[in-house]
Amino acid sequence: MKRLEDYIRTIPDFPKEGIMFRDVTSVIQDAEGLRLAVDAMSGLVESVDYDVIAAAESRGFIFGAPMAYNSGKSLVLIRKKGKLPCDTISAEYDLEYGKATIEMHKDAIKLGQRVLIVDDLIATGGTTEAMIRLVEQLGGVVAGVVVLIELAGLEGRKKIAPHRLFSAITYEGK
Repeated sequence: MKRLEDYIRTIPDFPKEGIMFRDVTSVIQDAEGLRLAVDAMSGLVESVDYDVIAAAESRGFIFGAPMAYNSGKSLVLIRKKGKLPCDTISAEYDLEYGKATIEMHKDAIKLGQRVLIVDDLIATGGTTEAMIRLVEQLGGVVAGVVVLIELAGLEGRKKIAPHRLFSAITYEGK
C-alpha cells in the first residue's frame, strides 16, 4: 500500500524557476490516494469540536465536501469574488504580484458557530488568513485549519497564529 506522500507529484520550476510545485491532482485522480487524503485530514481533526466546515475554492471543496459528509456537518463555500449568488462579505489578500478577493455568503456562518477551515495547501498563509477573517467577521469561531500540504518554509503557520493548523504532509522547503 502506498503512503499519502507517494501520491504527491512534485514539478520543479513551476510556475517559475526555483519553485517546487506540489501537485494534488495526482492524489485525487487515484481513488486510493483520495481516500487516504480525506481519511488523513479527517483523522487529524477527530478531537476538534466544530459545527461546520468552510472550504476554499476550488481544491478545498474536493477535501471539504467528503469531510463534511463523513462528519455529518454542513459545508460553507468560500469562493473567488463574484461567484456567489446572494449577499456576501469579502476579504482581500496579497498575492505574489497583486491582490485577490474571496467571498462568503453573509448567512453562511451563525454567531458562535465553531468552524473548521479546509484547504488543499497552505504556503504563505494569505488565503487562509483571509478565510479566518471572513469567519470571524460573521461571528464564527475558528476551531482549526486543516490542509493536505503545508509548505513550512513559506511560514504560513505564523501568519494564521494563534489558530491551530493541522497538516497531513509537511514539506520543509518552499
